Amino acid sequence: MTTPQYNLLGTFLEILRDTSSNQSLQSDSSEHVDEAQVSADKQQIGSLGDLEERMEPAECDKRGQKQGGARGERGDPRTRKKLSHLGDEETQFQAKAGGSRESLVSRSTEDTLFQKDEGPQVYPLALNWSFGWNSSLPVFYIRERNQKVLLYACGHMAVIYNVARNTQYHLQGHPNVISCLCVSEDRRWIATADKGPGCLIILWDSFTGIPVHTIFDSCPQGNGIRAIAISRDAKYLATVSDAEVQEVSIWRWTLAVETPACTLRLPREYGSQTYLIFNPANNKELVSNSKTETIYYWWHEEKDILVHSAPLLTENTFNKLVGKFSQSVFHPNSSQILSATLEGKLVVWDIQRRAAPASGSADGPCIRPCKLVHLQKEAVSVLTVADRYIVTGDVKGNIKFYNHNLSIASWYSHLKLSCIRTLSFSPSAASSSEGANFPPDCTLKGGLFIVRNFIIATSDATVYHLTVDGTRLEKLFVEPRDAVCAISCHPYQPLLAVGSACGLIKVWHYEQKRYLLSRVFKKGVGVQSLTYNPEGALLGAGFTEGTVYILDAMSLQNETPEPFKYSRNSVTHVSFSHDSQHMATADVSFTVAVYTMVVRGGHRLWEYLARLRSHRQSIRSLLFGVYLDSNEPRLLSLGRDRLLIEYNLRRSYKDHLEVLGIHRTDQGHHPTCMVWYPPLTKELFLLVCNSGYKVKLFNSTTKMCRKTLLGPAFGSPVEQAQVLPVRTAPELQKRYLVFINRDKVGLQILPVDGNPHKTCAMVCHPSGVVALALSYDGRFVFTAGGHDRSVMQWTVNLSALDAAVSLGGEDLTPFYGMVPGGREGKFCRELEDYFFYSQIRSQGIDTMETRKVSEHICLAEVPFVMRAIGFYPSEEKVGGVTVMRVSERGGGAAESVRLRHEAVPGVEDTPHCVPVTVTQLTLSSCSTARVP
Repeated sequence: MTTPQYNLLGTFLEILRDTSSNQSLQSDSSEHVDEAQVSADKQQIGSLGDLEERMEPAECDKRGQKQGGARGERGDPRTRKKLSHLGDEETQFQAKAGGSRESLVSRSTEDTLFQKDEGPQVYPLALNWSFGWNSSLPVFYIRERNQKVLLYACGHMAVIYNVARNTQYHLQGHPNVISCLCVSEDRRWIATADKGPGCLIILWDSFTGIPVHTIFDSCPQGNGIRAIAISRDAKYLATVSDAEVQEVSIWRWTLAVETPACTLRLPREYGSQTYLIFNPANNKELVSNSKTETIYYWWHEEKDILVHSAPLLTENTFNKLVGKFSQSVFHPNSSQILSATLEGKLVVWDIQRRAAPASGSADGPCIRPCKLVHLQKEAVSVLTVADRYIVTGDVKGNIKFYNHNLSIASWYSHLKLSCIRTLSFSPSAASSSEGANFPPDCTLKGGLFIVRNFIIATSDATVYHLTVDGTRLEKLFVEPRDAVCAISCHPYQPLLAVGSACGLIKVWHYEQKRYLLSRVFKKGVGVQSLTYNPEGALLGAGFTEGTVYILDAMSLQNETPEPFKYSRNSVTHVSFSHDSQHMATADVSFTVAVYTMVVRGGHRLWEYLARLRSHRQSIRSLLFGVYLDSNEPRLLSLGRDRLLIEYNLRRSYKDHLEVLGIHRTDQGHHPTCMVWYPPLTKELFLLVCNSGYKVKLFNSTTKMCRKTLLGPAFGSPVEQAQVLPVRTAPELQKRYLVFINRDKVGLQILPVDGNPHKTCAMVCHPSGVVALALSYDGRFVFTAGGHDRSVMQWTVNLSALDAAVSLGGEDLTPFYGMVPGGREGKFCRELEDYFFYSQIRSQGIDTMETRKVSEHICLAEVPFVMRAIGFYPSEEKVGGVTVMRVSERGGGAAESVRLRHEAVPGVEDTPHCVPVTVTQLTLSSCSTARVP
């Protein structure tokens, strides 16, 4: 065990002694807690000296116990990996403290998290803000004393949001989208889990945001975690896997172990367990439920076995329809379990506890259904316990409180909410003071109904805060409840427009992190594409059913009497010309449509011009440009069918869209996106990325391919790209390209030359990124995650990327690492020989004249060099050789051919060496070269 891990474990014990002292009193006083549990608890929070002696966690006994046809087993041995218990902040703190072993976790308070200095930015792209949240997961109320602080999931991270300060702290570390999360009773510890390849379980300290413990290989099958729960004293963690055959595991996470204390495999007929909770009064008992089954668990800690009881419940049990289960909780008296159903009913289960079973015995605690209570007509979607009240939330937005006898105590039915998804109560206890205005309860005595303030999250992705004193309902935020497919930034103001598949368009002030305005379109209409016009006065929106709206950018009201409806399919692209006189759209039917602005009666009106089904496969890019010899707009489209098509807007008329030219961009791979290359040279280019990880530069006039280079290679091809805007004239000399692929966002320094150090990327949306937008001043990058319902705002730090390039070396030094063996390897020496062989071939093999060792080879020899190193270009590729001078110091020019066009592993039909288009290959070390 490393010193930082040792220090943090000591901190755990100190904190757990304090936080569990009051909680353990309640647990010890319960008549249902046996001596074995109490002794085990004392052993768990033993002295620090005991922990020092136990440097390696003890392994669990490989024993099980059978109950109801299922068997409790030890978890399969997990591959041992190094655990990341401390972040950089912890290490920096200890260094500043002069080597003190006291942890930042132990010194922190509730306000530490939002008082921390962020420090200098060391990454080219750093997360600044996250818009949206995963409304299928709960929202937790983790702090209220000084200011309201919430916890929720957003994509692959958890967000701690301070409502009063309007600030966020992001808990980053998961490789996949978070599938479940929970918090301890005192809201100090946060547990998050994901599902997917390399799934993780991470425990966080909410006071500092530090990941204090990480569990790797929690699911060896790679399915991830479906449900998670933490015990009241925060010493144990329970998880349910998301496999077809689910496993329930209990972890002693405070001991930094890498394997569960016990694991129980559930039969398939139990259904998918989606909800899990500990008994607040006894951390050896748990309950979970699927839609059809409620399961009670009892943990025999001494033997590390998990016994379960799952009685079959049918309509014949109570001679009534029970319905599908939603959630289950332990009754405040801890002798019963309550399961809510979608029929508005409550199943009451009696817990029959027995003495600890003897070795080899299958007997243990079990449950049996004893009562079916019809609480209400509406389906119960949330069931929880707060201040000894049993609280329900239903699909009609009603919230009801029942006492321990299931008699109604109070309710909120006038709030006009949608389906309740989460009810999270404040950690601060409620108290009545002079001047308080608590509502009366429903009892005959008519006393005050005093309960903690709570957070309400609904199915329409809205989060509310209800102050019970005075019954004040405050709407905290509203986010898209469906996939976010479209984003666009204003051309000269810090505004971001976000479009969702639920028909919501929302505009944010992304510098102030403030919501400005929104508009919800009719049901069944989803936003698929958004674009501001260059003047910033209009917002073009394409919808999933083929409708095109032109909206006022400041009010989101229609600029046209009726929306345009010339497509029957989703509109994927919207683009405006530089003078805002034309607008073009593309849909999934491979059709391009053009709209134009006309002046009639002194008013500017938008009219439909023409449309054309110009492609055979999906349209990847739709761009407006400007002719070099005039100020007239030009329109180009690029399709997956490898066709680059330019349209003649001047000769187009009503219902006729003229095509100016059609050009093929590639033979094998298909193009993925197109963007105007910045004017870094005298020649104007179109930059096209393809599925073979290549970047091609096409002359904008002749459409001739001028360069082919290795593009960003980060696991998947580039899907979208945009040139980063600049703020000042000196910045025009050095430009940057921002791109996204399947799950990452990245930066690349221009001009493109294949240098791997000029490119960086990081994961932004593990489930897939669908849209990219840049702020008008180039300071921020925005990415939309589609089905994760989130938009990420990234701060750009160009100096960090420039530093990485300088560390990579100059000239061809960065490329040598891409060649097997490096610069002095056998392969490079062989390439050098080929270079000189080509000179001999070009001068004549049979000549008796003195050989001239030149720094160049003929252009006609380039295909032969390529064939010699293992790649056989087609005649089209040989004919596409254009001008590109490659200079190098201290190495053969043939090395440059290989280095600049490294094959990408894992891409089908990618040659070992890709052909390079050159006229000269320069060799500076010709005086020492070996010439046969």
